[in-house]
Amino acid sequence: MAKVVKFGGSSLADANQFRKVADIIRSDKERRYVVPSAPGKRFSDDTKVTDMLYKCYDDVCGGANAVAAFLPIADRYNGIISDLGLTISLDREYEEITDNFTKRVGRDYAASRGEYLNGIILANYLGFNFVDAAKGIFFKANGEFDAELTDATLASILEGYDCAVIPGFYGANPDGSIRTFSRGGSDFTGSVVAKAIGAELYENWTDVPGFAIADPRIVKNPKFIDVITYRELRELSYMGATVLHQDAIFPVRNAKIPINIKNTNDPSAKGTMIVPEAPEGKNEHIITGIAGKKNFSAVAIEKDEMNGEIGFLRRILTLMDVEKINFEHIPTGIDTMTLIVDTDDLKKHPNFAERVKEVSNPNHIEIEDHLALIAVVGRGMKATKGTATRIFAALSHANINIKMIDQGSSELNIIIGIHEDDFDEAIRVIYNMFMLQE
Repeated sequence: MAKVVKFGGSSLADANQFRKVADIIRSDKERRYVVPSAPGKRFSDDTKVTDMLYKCYDDVCGGANAVAAFLPIADRYNGIISDLGLTISLDREYEEITDNFTKRVGRDYAASRGEYLNGIILANYLGFNFVDAAKGIFFKANGEFDAELTDATLASILEGYDCAVIPGFYGANPDGSIRTFSRGGSDFTGSVVAKAIGAELYENWTDVPGFAIADPRIVKNPKFIDVITYRELRELSYMGATVLHQDAIFPVRNAKIPINIKNTNDPSAKGTMIVPEAPEGKNEHIITGIAGKKNFSAVAIEKDEMNGEIGFLRRILTLMDVEKINFEHIPTGIDTMTLIVDTDDLKKHPNFAERVKEVSNPNHIEIEDHLALIAVVGRGMKATKGTATRIFAALSHANINIKMIDQGSSELNIIIGIHEDDFDEAIRVIYNMFMLQE
């Protein structure tokens, strides 16, 4: 059985990182299909190649000379080639890219060239075949990912190669033009390749030793998660945890292929294993992770006997559909309901409160901004009494006011709403309540 290995931008930022990546791949003969990102930052003040490409394309569209504008990007790749001692030349590719920039073929094409060029270099360095992602990953005319066509085509192409490098982040529209996934889309490409070949494992290599229980920028030296389920990962990724692109789990989840988050700079570390189902036995921790996001607003609606008025919620949701406003949560009471929405979305509709009054005739409506949501996620919560009590106690002792509480029927997560100013402290005290007292 083969493994698919995806390496992020920091893992392929320079020639020294290329060497680490090659050593990792060569250390396991099952690591036969490789998905690279574009070179990331080599140091804190450096610029990612993808950002360089966006700027270059915009400059060319603004009248700059394409060859001159592209030169810093070419120098970046030529430096990697030279340092690795390779004899290949990318001059023909550079010429094609700058010509297409001049023709203004699109920013998606421009951004995709980072992975494309890096893939050519890595394939040459490893002695693997190079497979252009545009030949096997497809989008529909409406911009949606074409899973069925991609799966069939990739499986057919890769069946003919024992080893291959497939660039991440992009594919092709029906007319052959390039379309990219959202940022982090190389994670999704790796997942798609893993499903197409029926991989035994999808290894996602990055610059961290796994999935941290809480954001290391907020909690100092947090513990890392050994095993996490796809459902838990989905909840945490949606709420801001960023180790893995949140959509990347879907192709492999359906195929029941596990994902292993690994550290390129510490390959012996076991990392975090992402699995379809929780392993048998006692969980290591009650909670699996804590994540959150800021910039939400609460639209509080009060109306007498709301619970007895048929169609009340439907009218509100229809209005939101017409206005194209997504909701995050809708906590309700007998005579009250609250819409938790993204503040930026709400600002695009300054008359939203008046429109709510028109369709629902409430007694009172009030909008509160500067709300943050925090999700406490864990499959161990269901079998443990007092989890919610411990969360509320931790926040109470820190003098943090809870503005909203929501818990899914699966008991996999508890979501609380607090003021943005309390965000970091809330995550710290919840983490300490569970991690320092277990």
